[in-house]
Amino acid sequence: MAAWDSPKPHSDYVNRRTVPRYSLIATVEVVESSSDMRLSGRLSEVSRKGAYIDVLNVLPTGTLVKIRVSRDCGTFATGAKVIYVQEGMGMGVAFMDTPEDQLNVLDAWLAELGS
Repeated sequence: MAAWDSPKPHSDYVNRRTVPRYSLIATVEVVESSSDMRLSGRLSEVSRKGAYIDVLNVLPTGTLVKIRVSRDCGTFATGAKVIYVQEGMGMGVAFMDTPEDQLNVLDAWLAELGS
């Protein structure tokens, strides 16, 4: 079972991270996969495995979503799963089934943020 398969408090995820997380402010659109409901928010942290999205109306843990992150140097789109929520503040998502071309975009952003 992967870490994102079972709901855990936010602090458990912070302590279990296996890749560095970077601050990144960008616009994000979240689309709930089964209903096509759309939320707009702000991405505030990102890693190769997931991100934290600042949004007032969070989705339940376990919800499958599609996200599209936009910033001045392009966009990154992937499937994701909500792995934890902070009511009225935001939610953490784990990336899932990210296409190779989108991983290349993400890797370029992470390299830029890490330097």
